[in-house]
Amino acid sequence: MNENKTNINWLGGLMAKLLFKYATMNSGKTIDLLRTAYNYEENNGKVLIIKPKIDTKGDNKITSRVGLEREVDFLICYDDELFELFKGKLDKVDAILVDEAQFFSKKQIDDLSIISKVMNIDVICYGLRVNFRGELFEGSKKLFEVADSIDELVTLCKCRNIARFVGRKEDGIFKIDGPEILIDGSVKNVEYVPLCKDCYLKEVKNIDYDNIKKILE
Repeated sequence: MNENKTNINWLGGLMAKLLFKYATMNSGKTIDLLRTAYNYEENNGKVLIIKPKIDTKGDNKITSRVGLEREVDFLICYDDELFELFKGKLDKVDAILVDEAQFFSKKQIDDLSIISKVMNIDVICYGLRVNFRGELFEGSKKLFEVADSIDELVTLCKCRNIARFVGRKEDGIFKIDGPEILIDGSVKNVEYVPLCKDCYLKEVKNIDYDNIKKILE
């Protein structure tokens, strides 16, 4: 355990926690991460910021849609061994902040959970819940299984209902096939749209409500 830490952890309680903050696009996840880092550092805390290398948007920085940015401490590859990567680098660290946590492997999420407890370091993960097919990402699924606390950050669909899904558009048309990971901005004419369940079913899955209602009545 990190013997240099004698203060109570800032997420509450004597033991550190693994926290998962999830939401769809445009919910302010990156802004919340940057604000959290600022709050720790304003109170003489030390943070490490990590993100998956596959997220090429911003290169070695995390960037928000409002223009805020900050360099990360580690770019993580899918097969990186976190125990080896962080060996000797967690002294006096109060928190590890994880951007785009959905892209981490389930083993890496397990390792972060173990690091949190063994080293008494808060780990706060930010990420998407589901992919454009409406399926859990590997990293997100594991976070739902092992996180000590889970918070939802809210954003709105164009219809003003809460958006909990994301649609992928290619050349302006919603798609439900193709590779799971396709970073917006890295491929021409690809964009992601936050959607409520109603809009996702109707516009992405092309579910005909009226026809199904006739079948069921």
